Amino acid sequence: MKNVLICASMLGSMLTFAQEKKDSTNSKNIEEVIINKMVKKLDTESSNKMPVKFIENPQVYSSIDKGILENENIFTVDDAYRNVTGLQKMWNPTGRAGDGGSFFVLRGFPSQASTRNGLVAPVTSTIDAINVETLEFLKGPVGTLYGSTVASYGGLINRVTKKPQQNFIGAVSASAGSYNTYRATADINAPITKNLLFRVNTAYTNEGNFTKTNAGNQYTTFAPSLTWNVSDKVQLNVDYELFQNRVAANPYYFYLSPKTLNEINNMKDLEKAAGLDYKESYTGNDLYMTARNSNIFGNVKWKINDNITSNTYINNSDSYSDGYNPYFSISYDNASSSYWVKRADQSTNKSKKSWFQIQQNFNLNYDFSNGMKNKTVVGFDYMRTTERLRYKYLNTYFDIVAPSGADYSGMNATALTALYADTNKFSTYDYLSDLNTYSGYVSNLFTPIANLHIMAGLRYENNDYLGGMIGPYSKPTFNPAFNQSAFSPKAGIVYEIVPEKFSVFGNYQNSFKSNGYYTYNVAGDMALSDPERGNQFEGGFKASLFKNRFNATISYYNIKVKNQLLNTGEYTAAFAVVQKQAASTLSKGFELEVNAYLVKGFSLVGGLAYNDTVDESTDTRPTTAGSFWNANFNLAYQFVDGKVKGLGFGFGGNYASDNNVTGDFILPKYFVLNANAFYDAKRFRIGVKVDNFTNEHYWTGYSTANPQKLANFLGTIAYKF
Repeated sequence: MKNVLICASMLGSMLTFAQEKKDSTNSKNIEEVIINKMVKKLDTESSNKMPVKFIENPQVYSSIDKGILENENIFTVDDAYRNVTGLQKMWNPTGRAGDGGSFFVLRGFPSQASTRNGLVAPVTSTIDAINVETLEFLKGPVGTLYGSTVASYGGLINRVTKKPQQNFIGAVSASAGSYNTYRATADINAPITKNLLFRVNTAYTNEGNFTKTNAGNQYTTFAPSLTWNVSDKVQLNVDYELFQNRVAANPYYFYLSPKTLNEINNMKDLEKAAGLDYKESYTGNDLYMTARNSNIFGNVKWKINDNITSNTYINNSDSYSDGYNPYFSISYDNASSSYWVKRADQSTNKSKKSWFQIQQNFNLNYDFSNGMKNKTVVGFDYMRTTERLRYKYLNTYFDIVAPSGADYSGMNATALTALYADTNKFSTYDYLSDLNTYSGYVSNLFTPIANLHIMAGLRYENNDYLGGMIGPYSKPTFNPAFNQSAFSPKAGIVYEIVPEKFSVFGNYQNSFKSNGYYTYNVAGDMALSDPERGNQFEGGFKASLFKNRFNATISYYNIKVKNQLLNTGEYTAAFAVVQKQAASTLSKGFELEVNAYLVKGFSLVGGLAYNDTVDESTDTRPTTAGSFWNANFNLAYQFVDGKVKGLGFGFGGNYASDNNVTGDFILPKYFVLNANAFYDAKRFRIGVKVDNFTNEHYWTGYSTANPQKLANFLGTIAYKF
């Protein structure tokens, strides 16, 4: 693999509020900040629901601190993911309520950003990173702590948000760049009293994209938070988060197959043969999707005594979408020996999906003599999921156009509005359902002797599905109610071969989900499926050396998912799909991740991941599994003393091998390179970046092809107070 670089990038981050002293003590302070924020791997309470040191934890995880985002001049969570080993972008955001955020693949399974501060918070569109403190990525099935409705079998993505602080501090910034991008942000921490703390983060971005530079996409974020230290034992936290976006869709190409493309089986050759214009949106004006996502979060933290802490959470997440969602397909016409682009649309029609959650956790921490200690979390969780997803789509294609040189402005808001006004020209499709989920769980980390750590956990979950409706309003299919329970265990062991420096670990992790009723014969008879289960076995090594300046993880995993529903190819008289519970998926692979700060001012982060996923019912790789190989790296150098203290540079990239997205059509391998520079002073910060500076044409997708951004520039200036 010529392009795979097993190195890594940790852009040396600056202390946001650095002092301007130029003595050796200050230099050491700056270096320590870099190490703390960029290199040290420390779990937060939200990921394991209890604090666990990196070297003691049998779970494999990655994290990204806000300092990396600042140095790389990144302002979306989606772009930040390029720093995570083994995570590959698959699908651009669609803006649809419920599942409209970007899709990624982790360990062979599709994943989305699904939690915020450890609680459910799925997203509808692109997520602004203005209020992100840390991004956490738990690898493998994590059903024991998070249940069946949040994480994929490949892992979980958790956003940890900024919290109010004791001192009055703040920053405002302005950015401008390629594709008519303009952005303004504010992060203001303003304590009201000694014990009542307030912080607000807000951002507004207006930008085009590389296929339509005048698109005028708008992203608005407003995220206030309040902390009240009621006493030295009781703390109340309340925060609100609003994302409101109006975005024109990037091109999505469906139904890719050599059978309809004159035997062409990859996107690189198709671009050339069809004359496909990579930079063309193939749409006219005003085809926007309006997406909104709001999260309300409340937490009461009560330190009962030195050993027991209670955390009570109330959380509500709402998503909404309305607007156009154009999509395309490409075909070859034998009669004219020409390729054509078919244009279509599937709109969301005031769709809504919401989650309401109450969670109670008790943390018990005890240290005994002779190095023995024990940490336990006991929790209870209730979640209500409400789906009111409504779609409408054209009964036929909007039209068929040439891949290049044609007038594409005719597919616009005025034309589609007229078609959707005629009930004979479109159909509707709805997903309506209600689900109550009740859970109880326990996770325990026991250290019987120094350097040996044993983790065990168990979850009991009851899914009470109240019934639902799927299909057109005029002729819906009703899904019957069901009640189903399952257990989700986990176990892990860590032995520190060299105390606090080098450990060997192994884990067993489990997740599950309820698929409800399925039709098992052509007569239309139905049966309640058994819970689908994913079981992972993993082992490897962790290192934390040179006073935590070098952290590394290497592991091998094996994930087996069973009890999946398999289509038989038969249909009932009402065209319902006949299935049997006979499918299984096997995912195995390894990951190597490195974070290091070994030379003064120089830092690196990176990794290499290999995944081999097989649908055992067909002996083929699933189209949702992504590439076999993925690699990421980022190198950074920052002057920490002298006259140019505060000046830094970064260089990084991402590699992915060929991705078979339909079973017989390939998105070619790619290697994307990025560079950045910044200067951080006491009162201001300047940053510039160029992403994809080699102007690589590259595609992502599963069952689809989505063109990605070409070379683009962004400059930012911030004032700090």
